[in-house]
Amino acid sequence: MPVDDPVLLPPAVMARVDAAAIAAGTPGPVLMENAGRAVTRAITARFAPCPVTVLCGPGNNGGDGFVVARRLRAAGWPVRLACLVASDRLRGDAAWAAGRWNGPVEALAPSILEGAGLVVDALFGAGLSREITGAAAEVIAAVETAGVPVVAVDMPSGVDGATGEIRGIAPHARLTVTFVRAKPGHYLLPGRLHRGDLLVADIGIADRFVREQEIGLHRNQPSLWRHLLRRRGPTDHKYRFGHAYILGGPAATTGASRMAAGAALRIGAGLVSIVCEEAALATYAAHMTAVMTKPYADEAALARLLADARVTAALYGPGAGVTPTTRRRTELLLETGRPTVLDADALTVFQDDPRALFARLGGHCVLTPHDGEYGRLFGHRGSRLERALAAAAESGAVVLLKGGDTVVAEPGGGATLLADAPPELATAGSGDVLAGLVTGLLAQGLPAFAAASAAVWIHAEAARRAGGLLTAEDLLPPLPRVMDDLLPRPAAAAP
Repeated sequence: MPVDDPVLLPPAVMARVDAAAIAAGTPGPVLMENAGRAVTRAITARFAPCPVTVLCGPGNNGGDGFVVARRLRAAGWPVRLACLVASDRLRGDAAWAAGRWNGPVEALAPSILEGAGLVVDALFGAGLSREITGAAAEVIAAVETAGVPVVAVDMPSGVDGATGEIRGIAPHARLTVTFVRAKPGHYLLPGRLHRGDLLVADIGIADRFVREQEIGLHRNQPSLWRHLLRRRGPTDHKYRFGHAYILGGPAATTGASRMAAGAALRIGAGLVSIVCEEAALATYAAHMTAVMTKPYADEAALARLLADARVTAALYGPGAGVTPTTRRRTELLLETGRPTVLDADALTVFQDDPRALFARLGGHCVLTPHDGEYGRLFGHRGSRLERALAAAAESGAVVLLKGGDTVVAEPGGGATLLADAPPELATAGSGDVLAGLVTGLLAQGLPAFAAASAAVWIHAEAARRAGGLLTAEDLLPPLPRVMDDLLPRPAAAAP
């Protein structure tokens, strides 16, 4: 298994990977034994020997639990095991694993936790899609009340592996050991808050089975898009790194556009211009230095500015205002066919007629809504991943759905998920900076999906380097160092 592979496998896809490996000749019991061995190794590496309670469910996750119990007992750990169903009701590989356990099987009840120093949660795996009720819910509630450390097998029981939703109740694990690849539910909220540390274990399934089945879902990390970035060389000039237009808001709301423009420039765009109404020119010009200003008197003058073939990307929306004028200017911008980022008010102005917007979009466009703006354009429900994918498919554009688990989705069904952004990014203007970063990368020629994914990661890394409580302006100074660390190093000169 490749180290730190970013592929995410939803439970249904993971089931196909398992089935393909078994059909190719790896018996199911071998995979189950390998899974139980991996969990046991993780436990013995992280915890001192203590009394362990293993909670087993009716399926293969419970079978893994039987293997863990047997192996921990063989290592000298005191083990109690409880199963949600009688052992004779288990089937398939789970029945095989239960048959190799020579200890008692107790009923699943809160009393099983008495004296436990560690709980192994093997009740339900990542494929759970129903509410947990009855005895399982009672025991999970008792685990939470007791505060005993929990090691979850595959997924904390109750967390939906596809969506991160909590199906009634779920324990807060200290450690989760999953197999082959991580699942979306390990990173999507609120499930991410229940998994603790995450270990992805190799259980003997060849990578080719993953490659054959995976559907384009990835954790957002530089290995996906870093190769598209280019460092300036001695023969380069500014136009080789693009010219970004930021359509500025009126004089009373210039801050958002100014932050976006600064972000586009600092992420490497060769030139950045703020295109603004003449009435706002003085405000923009007084606050910007390296960013140029291009005023216009009317819509015809704006159209002429937008027609400049040297412009390689544009952004509109931050501070624009929810007005008919904003809608007309958005439509005018989209008519150019240029890579475009639409944010904030440029989205909201279409809330009464979203399809009029979608008809003008394409895969070269990026929409950057937060949840409120998303709700004004789209009616989809579900996890952030599901909603982003549905919106990208409906609109035909790349959709960057902002939040504590930011998802970038493209119309073809691929998506990236970033789940570890600093929560301090929840501050006014942070989204304007992000929109500017996307625009600056688009201006340099990155495809829309890669530009949006890279911008999300870089935005979070800038926040980490800024440290602590921050304002949106604090995100700009760290950007040159972030980019310097990402860009390929120049080749050493020959001696």
